[in-house]
Amino acid sequence: MNSQRVLRAESILPDDAADAFLVGRVWSKVNAGPCPVMISGGRVVDLTSLAATMSALLEMENLVDVLRAASGLTDLGTLDSFLSGEKGTVLAPVDLQAVKAAGVTFADSMLERVIEEQAKGDPLRAQAIRAKLAPVLGDSLRGLVAGSEQASKVKSLLEDMDVWSQYLEVGIGPDAEIFTKAQPMSSVGCGALVGIHPISQWNNPEPEVVLVLRSDGLIVGASLGNDVNLRDVEGRSALLLGKAKDNNASCSIGPFIRLFDDSFTMDDLSRVRVKLVVHGEDGFEMTGESPMEAISRSPENLASQLRNRNHQYPDGAVLFLGTMFAPVKDRRGTGQGFTHEIGDRVEISTARLGRLVNWVERSDVCPEWTFGVGALIRNLADRGLLDKA
Repeated sequence: MNSQRVLRAESILPDDAADAFLVGRVWSKVNAGPCPVMISGGRVVDLTSLAATMSALLEMENLVDVLRAASGLTDLGTLDSFLSGEKGTVLAPVDLQAVKAAGVTFADSMLERVIEEQAKGDPLRAQAIRAKLAPVLGDSLRGLVAGSEQASKVKSLLEDMDVWSQYLEVGIGPDAEIFTKAQPMSSVGCGALVGIHPISQWNNPEPEVVLVLRSDGLIVGASLGNDVNLRDVEGRSALLLGKAKDNNASCSIGPFIRLFDDSFTMDDLSRVRVKLVVHGEDGFEMTGESPMEAISRSPENLASQLRNRNHQYPDGAVLFLGTMFAPVKDRRGTGQGFTHEIGDRVEISTARLGRLVNWVERSDVCPEWTFGVGALIRNLADRGLLDKA
């Protein structure tokens, strides 16, 4: 492991980690496989005796109370020893869950999606279109509640201006955009490489809050995510969404799931401020901060559009809530906007959920995804844990 890319526990944990119930996954060398764990006092506590998968663990009733009362759990070592690779590796805090995402849920990023569509994936054309549309759409969309009567009036106004877009339809219309971001078991965790498809020349991180749902739709906690996106590919055609979104190592979740309890509730989540920092090896730096309060649909509404009588997830699901960032800071030249370069260090953070850190690489250079559901089943069988899965 590159020593310059080794993280420390204090740099990724929430500010109030001592009061937080944090669960996640690690690859444990001593156990020769993945383990659901709890982070307590900077230590990694094995929860395999309770459940062998995160999916099964999160299905437990009153999980916080179960964890509070649990005894005889195995201490696997310090979190630092997993971040360094000594004891193992920190994994994405989900396994069998479906990985879904909601798109176009914030006004600023909604505007950028319209610009992408109009520019057909060309960042140079985007600058001129942004200058034309931003004053109109920016003022019209801020504070707008999706699906409301006011939203319907704005739709009519924009149609009259001949600037209506499929992105505005899902952004302020009654139906949210819900898509599959990644396959179960394919997400990477904190400290890993994130992948950019080599065909892309205009791309960006998408910092998001990620809801964690049980199979019955109950929202049990939250994490952070990077919905890595290829702006030029999606801009060419919305039908290329899968190619723009779902590539090797293109989905990062972590560092851990914070469970809801008396000290951290949905109301607290709705008030978090998500920060983005990108450090490039070329000296480039980009920062930003945006509040969850700016979202145009409530997290509960988005969750209800994901999981309902028409669509179930028996292993649970996680839902990216949409990005509030659409980076436009020029990097390669005037008017070309932001795009990633290989080696970028991407930090996504909030005080209550911690810090998700990844480094950018080409998706064909990132380690291949080889440990899928079948491999997990075989691993648990070899360890005698299938009855806890």
